[in-house]
Order: sequence, then structure tokens, then C-alpha cells
Amino acid sequence: MNDKAKSLALIGAGALLGSGATVALLRLLPSSREATVQSSNEAKSNGKYAPAAEDSGSLKEKNYEVDSADLLKDDIVSEQLTRNIQFFGFDAQQKVTTSYVVVIGLGGVGSHAASMLLRSGVGRLLLVDFDQVSLSSLNRHAVATRTDVGTPKALCLKKHFSLIYPECHIDAKVLLYDNSSEEEILSGDPDFVLDCIDNIDTKVALLAACVRRGLKVLSATGAGARADPTRIRVADLRESTNDPLSRSVRQRLRRDHGIEGGIPVVFSLEKPKAKLLPFKGPNGEEENPSDYQVVPGFRVRIIPVLGTIPAIFGQIMASYVVTQLAELQVHMEPIVNFDMDHYRVLHQRLIEHEEIIYGTSVNVQVDIEEVMYVAKELWHCRSARDLTTKEVGRGMWRSVNELMLVRWDRSKPASAWNLILLKFTEADEHESSTLEDIKANEPEFFTRVTCTLKRAELDFCP
Repeated sequence: MNDKAKSLALIGAGALLGSGATVALLRLLPSSREATVQSSNEAKSNGKYAPAAEDSGSLKEKNYEVDSADLLKDDIVSEQLTRNIQFFGFDAQQKVTTSYVVVIGLGGVGSHAASMLLRSGVGRLLLVDFDQVSLSSLNRHAVATRTDVGTPKALCLKKHFSLIYPECHIDAKVLLYDNSSEEEILSGDPDFVLDCIDNIDTKVALLAACVRRGLKVLSATGAGARADPTRIRVADLRESTNDPLSRSVRQRLRRDHGIEGGIPVVFSLEKPKAKLLPFKGPNGEEENPSDYQVVPGFRVRIIPVLGTIPAIFGQIMASYVVTQLAELQVHMEPIVNFDMDHYRVLHQRLIEHEEIIYGTSVNVQVDIEEVMYVAKELWHCRSARDLTTKEVGRGMWRSVNELMLVRWDRSKPASAWNLILLKFTEADEHESSTLEDIKANEPEFFTRVTCTLKRAELDFCP
């Protein structure tokens, strides 16, 4: 049995016994990585592995440049990513591994997002931040230690990342994003851009540039002064509420760039629990913060931060991006959540509607819990005709009182996979039309609804 076969056999045995056993078993024979690197050094014309700068560390800690298309063929990489492969499937994980993601802003949110993108197997990362690690940022940074204080955040992450997943191609730029650096940062056709910037001017410029270039972008809003992780959501920028930063970004994008929405954001429904602290100069007296700005427009006043919240923001961003790259459909928690009284009302309205239209409610095949599934999981507590909400703030809450469930196909019972959520006027129009009319006149709507209901059918009748 050759070394590669032995390695695979031992890795397989380790997978059955557990991760600790895998490490122990791998130590029983020479690492296939070390053998590969040695043969690569002896025959450089192969070109598969190119060791980075020499150091005194072990071979496993060196930075190797591997073609991202070949990463999962590597025994060590495939074992490191085995749980992801099991979750997504090999082909979907391959899409993640061959992807290119840009992360701009590497503080509490961005460092955690970048860290989990790396650990999820993203094959190429561009890390961008002009700032340095500070002692006070260690309460929320993903990897920085005290020895990293004073180091540029981008270089700090690259150093630590090279020890976690050395096969990832990592480019670190100590750079401020602005119009002059746009091309340098956003060129190369990235699969996703993560905006983890907390300055309004820079954030607006970046988001507008991504929209103009047709790049997928996910933006983080304010994570400071919050404490409740259960209220963090992912939604369109139009729907973000209770967040002063997203409100300002929304207004600026609409005013300066004509952008109304279409940008997913991570935000908290929680109202900030603290305000910016007053700025005190060297003499201890309150002074004008702008007098101390290193970069014009960037805040120097301090926002109190509970370190867990920006970390969770970053984890959510990474999860969103990785599932998007793997093309795994994930339905985020709706912004407007009904309480049980709302679901009871929807159930009662359905029964009354069935009795009016069909003379009986005998074909209502859903209970209140199934109504909750239909309204929340399938239609996100909004009309099936609303791709994005047209109401924000209080209007979102008012609109929930104008909804009802009706059959999609009138020839079939009112089951969980044959109900759509519509506004009262839309329900009346739906009852007066046929599926053939909808398919002919609104093919996109027809396809979207049928796909959603098919998913419900698979959930209930696997």
C-alpha cells in the first residue's frame, strides 16, 4: 500500500473515531503534505505547491499557494473541510473553495467574518483595512493578541490565517477605501464583497460602487451598544430599523446615488443601549473630536461595545456568504414576526373565507402551527406578491393586519403546500383569476410561487 493510500485509510479511520483520533493516526506515518512539498521542491517545474517565505516553523505552518480548483484534492485540506463537505456536498463545497471574497473593515465584525470565511474553505481572500490593532480592540477581535497591538489589522489577520489554512490565497492591503483605491480593491471580479466599515461616507461610497459594478455585497450596520443577539437579522437595507447608521446610509444612497434598496444588510432590531461617549483631550476636558481625526470623516469618539455582538454579526455575515456561494437556499428570519394571536386570526380568516367561497371549511387541512409555518417560513409574514417590503417602520406592523391565506390552486384542498399569503384586495383578485391566466400574464410570479409551494410539499411529504 503506497503512502497516499495509507493516508486515506487512516483519515477514514479517524473520521469514524473522531477528530482527535484522526490527528493521532496521521502521526503514525509521514505527512502526505510534507512528501508533496518535498517532491515539489525537487521538481519545481510541477508548480503545484510553492512554499512562501522560509521560516523556522514546521511545514504544516507554511503558506502554500495551491490552485483553488485543486484544493479539495489535497488529503489534508479535504479532511480539514470534511464537515463542510458533508454538509454542503462535494460540488457545492468546491464552489466555496474556488470563490474569491473581499472583506473591507477588519475590526470586531470584519475579523470574525473573514475568520469564518477562511475556516469554511474560501480559496481566495482580500483583506482591507487602513487601521492598526489597538489594545482596546482585543475584547472583540477574532484572532489578535497583545503581541499584535500596533500591527496593521490586515497583516495581523494574514499572519494568523496562514497558520489555520495555509492553502488559502490571502492578499492583505493596508489601505483606506475611497474613490482612488476603488479599482485596486474591487477589481478581479470578486464573488462577494463584505462591507464591515463603520464610517458613513466610506460605506456609502463602497456600496454605491458595488451596485454600479454589479458585485454582490453584504453590509454590516451598527453592532455597537447592543446586547441582545436574538434580535440580529439579515434583510434588505430598506427594512433595517432602529439603527441610526443604516438610516443614514439609506438616505445617502437614495439622495446621492438613486439607490432605493436591493442591498442585504446585517442589523439589530434592538435600540442602542448606550450613546457615543464624550471626547476628552489629553488635558481631560471635553474637546472637539474633529481636531483629533487622523483621517477626515472618521469618528474618534468611542462607542461602547459588548464584544460578543460584533462577533455574532461577523459570524452571520460569513454564514450568509458561504451558503450563497454554495447555492444553498436559506430563508432568513422575517423582520416582522407575528405573535400567536396573529396566527390564530389568519387561521380563522382562512376558515371563514373557505365557508364563503366554497360553502364549507372541511377542506382546511392546516392547524395554527401549520399556519405559522406557511406565513413565517414560506411568505416571511408578507404578501406573496411582495418581493421586498414596501413599508418600513410602523408601516410594516400596520400591513400585517391586512393579510389573509387563500388557496393557490382552487381545485386542491387548503393544505400547507397550497396556501399563499395575500393582502385582502390581492386575495379578491386572485379568486377571480385562474392559474392559467397567472402563468400566461405573470410567469415570474407563477414560477416563484410554485417553487415555494413545492418546497413546502417536500417539507411535509418527504
